[in-house]
Amino acid sequence: MKETKRVFPESELIINNDGSCFHLHLKPEQLADKVILVGDPERVNTVAAHFDTKECEVQSREFHAITGTYKGKRITVQSHGIGCDNIDIVVNELDTLANIDYGTREERDEHRTLTMVRIGTCGGLQPFTPTGSFVASVKSIGFDGLLNYYAGRNEVCDLQLEEVFKNHMKWNPIKGAPYVAVADADLINQIAADDMVKGYTVSCGGFYGPQGRVLRADIADPEQNKKIEAFEYEGMKICNFEMESSALAGMASLLGHRAMTCCMVIANRYTTEMNTEYKNSIDTLIQKVLDRI
Repeated sequence: MKETKRVFPESELIINNDGSCFHLHLKPEQLADKVILVGDPERVNTVAAHFDTKECEVQSREFHAITGTYKGKRITVQSHGIGCDNIDIVVNELDTLANIDYGTREERDEHRTLTMVRIGTCGGLQPFTPTGSFVASVKSIGFDGLLNYYAGRNEVCDLQLEEVFKNHMKWNPIKGAPYVAVADADLINQIAADDMVKGYTVSCGGFYGPQGRVLRADIADPEQNKKIEAFEYEGMKICNFEMESSALAGMASLLGHRAMTCCMVIANRYTTEMNTEYKNSIDTLIQKVLDRI
């Protein structure tokens, strides 16, 4: 007996009147198989400045996209804003564009796999990740809790690493359970090659307290960052803080896509250094990803 196709109602799959997805405003035919993700909508222009051709540009709120070609490769560059909650929107909607027929609202017969590489900025946590370093996130420890809302999270997470990390941190369960999302190993090797630092990343649910910054509000665990910096598992340390890599790796795995994050260190929390002029130098990382994706 033929399996009944899943049909997605209007309240779940929201399609705009022009046939585009709800938040991103992209149409299925505008999405390339290779996707570069950036946080800043303006950085989309920085990436697309390297394109040989541009076929479309779409912008809505913090979501800005340009699809074009680079050295014969069709690529979409899409901004996602800040935070894992935005990654939930972006990855889900990109997946619908690839794997749901917008005309019938039915799941497509053949799965289309996207390759997604996020180019971001981060805070280094080790002496070997000074400002200007490029870090590829092999596994990302999500403090945000996003993946815990999805069935199948255990199948795509490193459960042993989760337990070792929680024990090391003396994790307070009031924060919610951290999860460890695993980036696509082949994609890590393809993009990071031999000139990026490979390590673990902590994805935080905020920029200040969750990353151990103290301004006028004290934080619950003043020793958090020291414990994170000291953590080591299977010969690898936590190299950096950022705010999206766990959600990207986890959601991509759940939906059958290839994804990873690589970031330039713009602040080193270990040495208390900060480079506020990073926008002038991140183009080197952009060019590496464009050449290797």
